[in-house]
Amino acid sequence: MLDNIFLQISVIMGITVSIALIMRLLRQPLIVAYIIAGLVAGPLFLNLVDGGKGFFDTFAQFGIVLLLFIVGLSLNFGYIKKMGRTVFIGALMQFLVTVVFGWGLIRLLHFEFLSALFIAIAISFSSTIIVVKLLADKKDLETVYGRFTVGVLLVQDLLAIIIMVFLNTAPTAQGTWYNILLNIGLKGLMLVGAVFILAKYLLPLIMDKIAKSSELLFIFTIAWCFGIASLVYWAGFSIEIGAIIAGISLGSSPYQTEISSRVRPLRDFFIVLFFIVLGSELQLGSLHSTIIPALVISLFVLITDPLILYFVMRGMKYTRHSSVLAAITCAQVSEFGFILIFTGTKLGYLHGPELEVLTVVALLTIISSSYLITFNEKIYQKLLPLLKKFGKQDYPEESAHKDYQVWVFGYHRIGWKVCEALAEKKIDFAVVDYSPEIIAKLKHRNIPAFFGDAADVEFLDSLPLEKAQMIISTIPEPDDQKTLFNHVRRLSKNVILIGNLHYYLYLDDLYEAGANYVMMPHLVTGEWLAGVVRNTKLNESTFKKMRQEQKKEMKLRFTAGTHE
Repeated sequence: MLDNIFLQISVIMGITVSIALIMRLLRQPLIVAYIIAGLVAGPLFLNLVDGGKGFFDTFAQFGIVLLLFIVGLSLNFGYIKKMGRTVFIGALMQFLVTVVFGWGLIRLLHFEFLSALFIAIAISFSSTIIVVKLLADKKDLETVYGRFTVGVLLVQDLLAIIIMVFLNTAPTAQGTWYNILLNIGLKGLMLVGAVFILAKYLLPLIMDKIAKSSELLFIFTIAWCFGIASLVYWAGFSIEIGAIIAGISLGSSPYQTEISSRVRPLRDFFIVLFFIVLGSELQLGSLHSTIIPALVISLFVLITDPLILYFVMRGMKYTRHSSVLAAITCAQVSEFGFILIFTGTKLGYLHGPELEVLTVVALLTIISSSYLITFNEKIYQKLLPLLKKFGKQDYPEESAHKDYQVWVFGYHRIGWKVCEALAEKKIDFAVVDYSPEIIAKLKHRNIPAFFGDAADVEFLDSLPLEKAQMIISTIPEPDDQKTLFNHVRRLSKNVILIGNLHYYLYLDDLYEAGANYVMMPHLVTGEWLAGVVRNTKLNESTFKKMRQEQKKEMKLRFTAGTHE
């Protein structure tokens, strides 16, 4: 074992990078590499961490504080409000049902009441970091299931914060509800009020001056994070709650995005050490006693937990397609689960192998779910025959009872100009989009509009697409368009199919799927700009006129294609 702390960190970082490269090749989230690095550096193998245990524990605490600060900073109440009460109710139902069934299962594994409760709550949260990263890689963040999943994750973050507040405050109360309300209510309100006043009146004045220097903004952000956390700790709450409050107070700042991007690398360094410490907690003796419970709980997270979310979403009138994809996406445990167990152990509630069990569960579920998310569409297609046996899919709003000459998939960026031209030529058309806001606006203007996902074959079956003259897709996802084009070509060889791509890599795939032509916006834009260069005088008046025309067109954006 190395005695020098700098040598320990150097060796551990080297091990972490080596394992991270392997995880990259296996398409695994880096959090898996961090935990495995902790296993290698811990007592099971090299035993590098024990020599500087206090040092690494302190670094792990820094990681928790910065992670919770980023969570508070990114907690988007506006997004939750925009998604509506269905997401909030759905997330709450999923959380409660998972905790109840999870607690019952863990009790059967001979865990004590409190240990079972902590683990059940820990596995009810899905990983925001992993899910958002994988959805972004698949370009699925703005799909129906992607929007719902992100909304559920935000509500889960909110529930986790509430649990953390209660967990860290309840021990200060001495026996009576009066004392609990006094500690949580009065002191909490005073503290939140003080931070709110600072954030509303003092912060804007300071931030406008500080933001002129990116280095000063970074230093101020760190000072604010630890300053507010220390203030909250001084008031009798935990440092973790202080970090969340510090993040929320900066969340409404116009510099929120820049602050988040600058703090994230520092957070990543400390969170690496946090997960290394977690991995190092596993010892050979504890591994023998935890492997069976961990396997059972992992199966619950990978199978039962998605089933719960699936039935919750179906109860909220979401389609089978969106429900299955969202359920598969949330089949892993969250970094919040570790913080919950870590905090419970620190406060003296837990004394058993809870942390070791959750570590093994995290490894198994995160590794499995990353592949599940990557191949979620193929999994859905395999499950579809089974799902159809449970009743016919119901599309009360999406079903079309009229044949349209042209179908336009995607209205947001390119589609509205296409619809404008179709309306001018008096061509009968309908729009398909997965944005509830756009569907509502189009229906308000009497434009036929259907809420649905181009990747959902059951939804496509409900539309008479084979009777159309032309289908125009402006959606950017190549896989969704391949599903759409393959579906239409199975029904008709005569429909003209127009696709849209941002990357030439998938061009041949769309043509093989049956597309007659594929638009590539960057080529069209380049040709347009080349025409401007060739045919106009490049002076201020030319571009002023173009700006005026552009503003005029943007005003027409949501009135395009209005039926008189």
